Amino acid sequence: MLNKFPLWKNLMVIVILAVAALYALPNLYGEDFAVQVSATRTTTVDTQVLGTVEETLEELNIAPKSVVMEEGQILVRLNSDSEQLRAREAILQALGSDYVVALNLAPATPEWLEAFGASPMKLGLDLRGGVHFLMEVDMNEAMRKILGQMRDTIRADLREERIRYTSVERNGDDLTVRLRTAEDYAAAASYLDGAYEGYIVLEDEDAQEITLRMTEAQIAETQDYAISQNVTILRNRVNELGVAEPLVQRQGADRIVVQLPGVQDTARAKEILGATATLEFRLVDTENSVRDAEMGRVPFGSELFPNRNGGNVLLEEDVILTGDHIVKANSAFDENQRPSVNITLDGAGGDKMSLATRDNVGNPMATLFIEFKATGERDAEGNIIFERKEEVINVATIQSRLGSVFSITGISSVQEAQNLALLLRAGALIAPIQIVEERTVGPSLGQENIDMGTQAIVWGFVLVLIFMVMYYRKFGMVANLALASNLVLIIGVMSMIPGATLTLPGMAGIVLTVGMAVDANVLIFERIREEIKAKRSPQQAIHHGYDSALSTIADANVTTLIAAIILFAIGTGPIKGFAVTLMIGIVTSMFTAIVGTRAVVNAIWGGKRIDKLSV
Repeated sequence: MLNKFPLWKNLMVIVILAVAALYALPNLYGEDFAVQVSATRTTTVDTQVLGTVEETLEELNIAPKSVVMEEGQILVRLNSDSEQLRAREAILQALGSDYVVALNLAPATPEWLEAFGASPMKLGLDLRGGVHFLMEVDMNEAMRKILGQMRDTIRADLREERIRYTSVERNGDDLTVRLRTAEDYAAAASYLDGAYEGYIVLEDEDAQEITLRMTEAQIAETQDYAISQNVTILRNRVNELGVAEPLVQRQGADRIVVQLPGVQDTARAKEILGATATLEFRLVDTENSVRDAEMGRVPFGSELFPNRNGGNVLLEEDVILTGDHIVKANSAFDENQRPSVNITLDGAGGDKMSLATRDNVGNPMATLFIEFKATGERDAEGNIIFERKEEVINVATIQSRLGSVFSITGISSVQEAQNLALLLRAGALIAPIQIVEERTVGPSLGQENIDMGTQAIVWGFVLVLIFMVMYYRKFGMVANLALASNLVLIIGVMSMIPGATLTLPGMAGIVLTVGMAVDANVLIFERIREEIKAKRSPQQAIHHGYDSALSTIADANVTTLIAAIILFAIGTGPIKGFAVTLMIGIVTSMFTAIVGTRAVVNAIWGGKRIDKLSV
């Protein structure tokens, strides 16, 4: 029988539309004004803090929608933006600077929808509001760190070659190797000549010194590497923060732009993005006196560091391992239920740790925490001045040979363990950065963009509806039903995809899709008209109209889809947002125009004896 879908096809169309409608529904509920309370590295959020927040709201005569403590944070949902601002000021004053009290927008999705995992679409910076950071990289520290790594490499290589040296020290952008004897000098000169690409070897036989100096090209490459690595690591940190559709890209010689849509907890964002935290594992110097070192008599080959638990610790200068080898870090609790971080190293790091601990079973090993913080000042050359903070957070006796997996303890709070794990997971910045510019796009401006974009979609939708009804009559109504279903599908799919974000260009993509979505139906309906003029019966006209137009529709949409994929692949930021909605719109419009309208047409006219079609 012509133009009759089997039951499974009709059920498929109904199920797909029902699922899309279910996941599109949360977008109708909007968001609540909220205040979010989280702890800094030295504090925790507990029931006592929760009680203080509730008492503060009661004193203000504010009746919140809800006050919930989850995952170490308190979320207060409020009824208006004025209540939100009043509540934030009062809570901040009550809790003090030990807690981060930030404005937020929390989805107002009902619990029954959340049970299905449904949530509203994520909105971009131009729609949701958010924060824009311009960061500057400290190139001096980048050079210091890379030259420090090179110094350790030269020491290791000379020991492997059995060449005895007095010291390997950094002098500006140079590395100076002092040899013990003339024989060692000759061997070192022969070995180092051309051993390291990008370095010029300068020999001083009288002083038995060899200097390795970076070439200009190597300096430029090193600085470029520092920026590229920082961009990669900042992207990792943004991913750890759970920000959708972020923008992290280089700007100029030493600056990086970061845009975080939807982020209103700017304090936490700055703490995570700007932190230059890493770890070094070193052996404790047990042969020399800490007291002598505190008096200023630090032995050669050792360094004195403060201990977080009080006092000082004397560590060997040689670093067993740095945080660069950490591939996985998770916060956890030790056997005494104290916060800790479980560490997993890469292959090279595991080999280094295994080799170092093999010969030092029974000796103490320290975990040195290093962090840089910008002072807000600049030196005579205009470079940012950073304060380098170093402290020993853990000293433990090596009980057995360690491998690629172990734990560090001595962490003061759960929040600090979580932050440290996050930073180590994302990687340590190759050089410190300072936020030199910060701009916040408020929700009100974002709402204005949403209203304008929505108006464009609605007007485009209405005009297309009117045209289709006037020109194709009853079949035009079917096309309009498919067009409405297409919008529901786009919103549902965008809400279901974890990484999809709606931006203002994305809304432009939806407007374009509204216009393009009826193209397929226009081709089909015109083909049906041609078949009727060719004296075919209405049922044959419908059948041949859909079948004959299918290849043309597929060709037209596939070429547009290829263009959208290319835009997504090579574009950034707004262009990606446009490409995403365009790709989704093309796929959903093909489904609604070909399968969806065919199902409706078959249900109304299929399998019946009819003499005339309203097309």
